[in-house]
Amino acid sequence: MRRRGADFRRPVRRRIPDALWWALCCGVVILFVYILSKGNQIESRPALAQGLCVCVCFFCFFLVGQISLAKAFVVIAKESNNLQFAWELSAQIRNSQILLSNAATRRVPLSTRESESAIRDMALLLYQAQQLHYDSATMIMRFKAKIQALEEQMNSVTEKSSKYGQIAAEEVPKSLYCLGVRLTTEWFKNLNLQNKLRDKRQVEMKLKDNNLFHFCVFSDNILATSVVVNSTSISSKNPDMIVFHLVTDEINFAAMKAWFAMNDFRGVTVEVQKFEDFIWLNASYVPVLKQLQDTETQSYYFSGNSGDGRTPIKFRNPKYLSMLNHLRFYIPEVFPALKKVVFLDDDVVVQKDLSGLFSLDLKGNVNGAVETCMETFHRYHKYLNYSHPLIHTHFDPDACGWAFGMNVFDLVEWRKKNVTGIYHYWQEKNVDRTLWKLGTLPPGLLTFYGLTEPLDPSWHVLGFGYTTVDPQLIERGAVLHFNGNSKPWLKIGIEKYKPLWEKFVDYSHPLLQQCNFH
Repeated sequence: MRRRGADFRRPVRRRIPDALWWALCCGVVILFVYILSKGNQIESRPALAQGLCVCVCFFCFFLVGQISLAKAFVVIAKESNNLQFAWELSAQIRNSQILLSNAATRRVPLSTRESESAIRDMALLLYQAQQLHYDSATMIMRFKAKIQALEEQMNSVTEKSSKYGQIAAEEVPKSLYCLGVRLTTEWFKNLNLQNKLRDKRQVEMKLKDNNLFHFCVFSDNILATSVVVNSTSISSKNPDMIVFHLVTDEINFAAMKAWFAMNDFRGVTVEVQKFEDFIWLNASYVPVLKQLQDTETQSYYFSGNSGDGRTPIKFRNPKYLSMLNHLRFYIPEVFPALKKVVFLDDDVVVQKDLSGLFSLDLKGNVNGAVETCMETFHRYHKYLNYSHPLIHTHFDPDACGWAFGMNVFDLVEWRKKNVTGIYHYWQEKNVDRTLWKLGTLPPGLLTFYGLTEPLDPSWHVLGFGYTTVDPQLIERGAVLHFNGNSKPWLKIGIEKYKPLWEKFVDYSHPLLQQCNFH
């Protein structure tokens, strides 16, 4: 037998408001006490006094309850722009509060007349409030509407904050631009620097020696790259065994060579290349290069125009059009003679010896990385479009994400498993940007899926560019990553973390002083 559904009809509103019922009840109680005081001569005076005291205390308690309810109605009246009624309620609240305050000051209970008058006047106003539909249901609906309006305002402010933060993160500080110009000038006018670099070609054997510790950085930021190299050398037990392979672009090539030719980093070997010299780096081999040259893609990143409406500001960062950002998927081609390399982003600081990374057993995997799935938003389903059949049929949505920025790559296994080919496959499938939209991490998650060995979290600590980091993690961390918009060389950098980066910058250097670094 079918059960009858619950009746959700709203109950009929009472004709007489609750406040008026309370007033009538109080009147009855007062009348009863009055009859007792006049007609019952058997009870003693102390008992009668006690009864009156209890009654008066009850009036005080009831009056306080009325005041609390009236205060809520004042807020609703103001929200409804009924300022006259809000003023009347406020005035009656003040009168009732003064009445209670005077009674407490003179330590004499309220008289029956005072109590009746105050309760009656307040009850009339509360009744009027109910007639204006200032009941609980109305209050809840209005508060909900207010909360929704505040949420919309918050979303608008958050969007603006994200937009301006992104713009600030993309700026090139004047001091950094000055440094690049001065170094380029110095390189072309100072033959000693060029000769010094030629003299260093005697160490070319080190560049291919797989018994040494090889690091690579792809960047156009001279000072940031210098901090990576300097912090690594200072933290190393054997800096003379470290080889840094730096790749930059045509614009910054001369400046980068000049800086690393005129500065010594405790015997670290440094090689500087520009990606424009790589013959294999062409649109016929590299799918993403063909996509980056496409006018529609450039319009997508720069103007934010797309078929699904306005593209969020974070998708329009020009760095995603830079080949330096995608070069990490071609490390075996960049360094054909190397078997193992540690990839570092240019926004990291090294504070522990990293030689132990080269002896780690990756268990046949290609990529060694620190996982970031301690929080749910670092799982695969937050980066990829799982409504697409290619994604949901091949990848576990709850698989652990991991971080770019400090990665150990086994290039022997990379070549054996044709990882670059896997990357090409997914890039070609995403030509219409339906698998993922932003950056290099999503294709990295696809490319190295099932080929990544989790590392101890202390090797790579993230968050210094956008959040607060546990001090214990900072103390234990080998590589500190300023991922996020608040880079330490920008004005928007997080002040309490800037010293971690700045201690590896020699501000007394003549060129830094000339360019007003401080």
